[in-house]
Amino acid sequence: MDAPRRLFLLQGARVSAALAGASLLQGAASAGSAYPFSLGVASGSPLPDSVILWTRILADPLGAGTTPPVALAVQWEVAEDEGFRRIVTRGAASALPALGHSVHVDVKGLLPERWYWYRFMLGDAVSSVGRTRTAPAPGALPALLKMAVASCQHWEFGSYAAHRHIAAAAPDLVAFLGDYIYEWGPYQLQHPSYARRGPESLTLDDYRRRYAQYKSDPDLQAAHRAAPWIVTWDDHEVVNDYAGVRDERLSRDFEARRAAAYQAFYEHMPLRLPVVRPGGFGSVRLYQRYDWGRLARIHVLDDRQYRSPQACPRKGRGGSNAYFARECASLRDPRRTMLGTEQEAWLAAGLASSRAQWNLLAQQTLVAQSSSVPVAAPGDARVWSDGWDGYPLARRRLLESLLASGARNPVVLGGDVHTFYACELRPDFLRPATGRNRVVATEFCGTSITSSSRSQARTLEHVAHNPHMKYGRSDRRGYMMMEVTPKAVVNRFMGLDDVRDAQSAVRVLASFRVNEGKAALERL
Repeated sequence: MDAPRRLFLLQGARVSAALAGASLLQGAASAGSAYPFSLGVASGSPLPDSVILWTRILADPLGAGTTPPVALAVQWEVAEDEGFRRIVTRGAASALPALGHSVHVDVKGLLPERWYWYRFMLGDAVSSVGRTRTAPAPGALPALLKMAVASCQHWEFGSYAAHRHIAAAAPDLVAFLGDYIYEWGPYQLQHPSYARRGPESLTLDDYRRRYAQYKSDPDLQAAHRAAPWIVTWDDHEVVNDYAGVRDERLSRDFEARRAAAYQAFYEHMPLRLPVVRPGGFGSVRLYQRYDWGRLARIHVLDDRQYRSPQACPRKGRGGSNAYFARECASLRDPRRTMLGTEQEAWLAAGLASSRAQWNLLAQQTLVAQSSSVPVAAPGDARVWSDGWDGYPLARRRLLESLLASGARNPVVLGGDVHTFYACELRPDFLRPATGRNRVVATEFCGTSITSSSRSQARTLEHVAHNPHMKYGRSDRRGYMMMEVTPKAVVNRFMGLDDVRDAQSAVRVLASFRVNEGKAALERL
């Protein structure tokens, strides 16, 4: 048989398989048992003329076998109105089994600073409708960017009421700063009334099932439908406290596990990646920057993939440890890095070239020094080695880079520590805030969507021992709501009354303003 004939038959077989798979899902959906869009829809990575649309074809969130192992042709539409009377573009995308039947559509040719609505179709099944928007044009100076900031949503520790409130607030953008999933917990489609240990995710199928469990939540789906998201990861998308290619157990096969986790992350996020191929997730270029016209430049960082291993771990272990700084000489090694040399250089270049009114650093964890005891000299600090305190010279390089770049109005955003913090940052936290050691940036760190934290009494001790910390609150779960204008950034710490109550109310716990041209916090 000649090559053209073989190619024709192969393509015909693929088309037949795709049609058969779609027919299977369509027939099941008609019977009311296998709606293929059980994980909802999402959008993200907005540019002035483009946005990424996402869905995944899966009828049963805890049963991947319900999707036929063939490529499926999924239709999509984008409209100027929620009723889809003014459709601006449409097309088809392949949902490949090698990528978990996920769909990523880079919709191009859109107008800047516009709201759009989108949906997907497979056979007779139609997805829920999502709302998304493009970024402003490069030269525009919009009057407002309303952005929700969230992180750390362990399924075991409460409901996703925070996402219900994020959706109701109708932000322009949501920034999620890591720990979208946690690698362990029982597989069930209701948030449990108490936490209990369950199976740990180790393989690609494990991670896919964990994401599907999380994304089955209706409040989380609503927050994804409300606005485009910008996302980065932290450790629990893979495993607790991993650093680069080393985990807590010093596992020999950790790189394969990390690659599986990275692939699952991509399969479930509206990510814009330069190269995507099954089996090609040994490393993923996640750090990116997004411009909101001339109002804001958002530098999205990755502090997991390239970091040096934590200094002075427990004997025979990787991961974090806690000790006094004087007990660990490795902390003073200038070669140690949190971001990696390439990402550090990329960030410095992005800051230096920025013409934005505000420069927002969207990264994973608390940057400010956070010693649990008084500090008179560097060796006195009580260090938790997984955070920026465990990388003090890398932190100093970061803050000096902010100063040297001349970038206007830097504001650092973080999560991870399950506590609201408002801080003022300078290169050396023990020296007076003057000259080249002046306050170079403000920092807002968000609490968790659900994940538990320390007592408020301990947090108040941290604030008392670290005068650059102006606020700390760890007894509430929630998110941050920011309003960025040409003249100021106003950040509100939004706390739930009861994280276990899916109908919980939310209230403003504290509000701060950062005025343009002044790196200092003003309590409102």
